[in-house]
Amino acid sequence: MFKLSEIKELIKLIDGTSVHELEIENDGARLMIRKPGKPEVVNIQQGAPLVPTYTQVSQPIVEVQQAAPQNASPAQGAANSGYHQIVSPMVGTFYRASSPDKPPYVNVGDRINDKSIVCILEAMKLMNELEAEVRGEIVEILVENGQLVEYGQPLFLVKPE
Repeated sequence: MFKLSEIKELIKLIDGTSVHELEIENDGARLMIRKPGKPEVVNIQQGAPLVPTYTQVSQPIVEVQQAAPQNASPAQGAANSGYHQIVSPMVGTFYRASSPDKPPYVNVGDRINDKSIVCILEAMKLMNELEAEVRGEIVEILVENGQLVEYGQPLFLVKPE
C-alpha cells in the first residue's frame, strides 16, 4: 500500500512537470494521479445521448485501489516462521557486491553478525553500505542484483542466533 507521504510527494513532483496523469502499480495496489485542469471524460447516464461530455478537474484526483490478496510470498511465510527480515531503509538500487568484479558480501548459508555488511544500496549516486543489525545465518536473498528496491522492502531472510 502507498503511504500518504509518498502520495503527497508524487503530487508535488507531478505538479512541477508537464505530466498530466500518472498511474503506478505496486504489490497489488494501484495509484492514479491526474493533474488539475486536464479534461476528463465524465460517465454518461443511461438513456442520455451517446455524446461524451467533459469537465475540468479542479483538484488533483488520487485513486488508490488494493487488489485482491495474492498467495503469500516466501518472505511473508518465512517471516511468520521466526526468520528475521533485513529490509531496505530507503529507495535505491540493490547491489550484492562493491563492484561487478568483486565477490558478493554474503551468500545463502553465510553466518553474519550485527556489523556485517550485507549489500550496497545506491540512492542519488551515493553508495550506502547496509549492515545486518542481527546475528545469524543468511537463509534467502529476496532480490536480484541491480534491482530497484522500495523503502521497507525485505532484502534478506536471516535465521537469528
